[in-house]
Amino acid sequence: MTTVDDTPAPLTDDESEGQPPALTLARVRLGPGGPLGSVRIDGGRIVAVAETDELGGPALDMDGRTVLPGLWDAHVHAAQWAGNRRRADLAGLESARAVAEAVRSYARGLPDGEVLVGQGFRDGLWPDAPDKALLDSVCPDRPVALISADLHAAWLNSAGLALVGRPGHATGLLREHDCFEVLRALPEVPVEVLDRWAAEACREAAGRGVTGIVDFHFSDNLADWGRRAARGPLGVRVRAAVYPGHLDAVIERGFRTGDMLPGTGGLVRVGPLKLFTDGSLNTRTALCCEPYPGLEGTPEAHGIEETAYTELVRLMRRAAAHGIEPAVHAIGDRANRLALDAFGAVGCRGRIEHAQLLRTADMPRFAQLGVTASVQPAHAVDDRDVADRHWAGRTGRAFAYADLLAAGARLEFGSDAPVAPLDPWLGIAAAVHRTDDGRPAWHPEQRVPMRTALAASARGRTAIRAGDPADLVIVDADPGTADARTLRRMPVYGTLLGGHWTYGPG
Repeated sequence: MTTVDDTPAPLTDDESEGQPPALTLARVRLGPGGPLGSVRIDGGRIVAVAETDELGGPALDMDGRTVLPGLWDAHVHAAQWAGNRRRADLAGLESARAVAEAVRSYARGLPDGEVLVGQGFRDGLWPDAPDKALLDSVCPDRPVALISADLHAAWLNSAGLALVGRPGHATGLLREHDCFEVLRALPEVPVEVLDRWAAEACREAAGRGVTGIVDFHFSDNLADWGRRAARGPLGVRVRAAVYPGHLDAVIERGFRTGDMLPGTGGLVRVGPLKLFTDGSLNTRTALCCEPYPGLEGTPEAHGIEETAYTELVRLMRRAAAHGIEPAVHAIGDRANRLALDAFGAVGCRGRIEHAQLLRTADMPRFAQLGVTASVQPAHAVDDRDVADRHWAGRTGRAFAYADLLAAGARLEFGSDAPVAPLDPWLGIAAAVHRTDDGRPAWHPEQRVPMRTALAASARGRTAIRAGDPADLVIVDADPGTADARTLRRMPVYGTLLGGHWTYGPG
């Protein structure tokens, strides 16, 4: 019999409220390919793990299913993901004309005067260009606002431009800063409605084995999640990112990254400070060392620098001095170099979000500087075609997870929902197989082992251990032997958060 230390770490007063009754998971496989055994849970923690059924107390027979550490999505825009499914779905449409025809169809079903909001277009490979005139031709009177899949571009008709205070804009296609300002100017969903949608999204995430998210929604995230937690159980743990506009208030409250937000039952903690160096691949605004094909000689041939390097360093230094970890958005290879330079200048640890294209010389710097590569493997399969076009000759350095691992970097996986669905299994499958559509693997040399992918989706947890929080997912198929299709659709039997069932039995 193998037994791990059965003394749980003490819980804080906030975490100790409403603890579930003790439970033993019996006849459960302990990790991929692991032995059958039992897991004893008490007080919200794992208190014993053994290759036996003799742990005592009330037991639930798992019938040989596999138990894993609870999964995390390390990069989510929660409110946008929650609202995304109420919008017109533009994913997979292959031209501006096809999107316009979809808008025409969606508009027929809406009440008069309601803004038509769509989500998910990708214009990086389109044969035609988005233009307000095209949307005007199919929907001249109703405001239309369409959001790109990567969230870095918005396409509006004339009525939509007038609604957000941009009448007379030449094309109706706005990118980066202009896009973000337009989205903030759209009519807001009532807070109570958005909170209900967010709660539904968290419950659905629990159904995929998710026990935690890092939320990068562009808002006062601490206030939003504090309010949601007060309204009822969240169903997931949340690390709520801070944006520069809220940094001073967070510092004044004495919060540091990782601190618990009072009154949330231990579920909401302060996240990192979110900063931007560049844009995105699909909008051709990711900051790169080489120019984009067809844009040579233009002011944005290499992409854009979203935050000047000196300002980036200033903000990172201020945050780090108060215990707030920076999380820096960087997609292009030049942007990643600048972000790493800034971490070196400040001398703090933190995260780079996306790290999609890297110079070979920069890969070892993640480990040297203590910077986590927070990546989204589903983007590697979603963006392979646009990368092949706009990063031709460089894609061996794109989504280079195996090379990062070989260089000693710590990886954490996320979805960037709604850019990709909030479903860790899609990212795990993409990281392991590097394809999702029947085509041969794209740069198969960058595959990662299954166990590495699972750990990167569980904040580094690799085993079921006594003393850890009872944040667990039980699956019907062993990930170690599942084929690619089964892995993407992984059947989840149940999810536990601090010993509470958030999905499945209970």
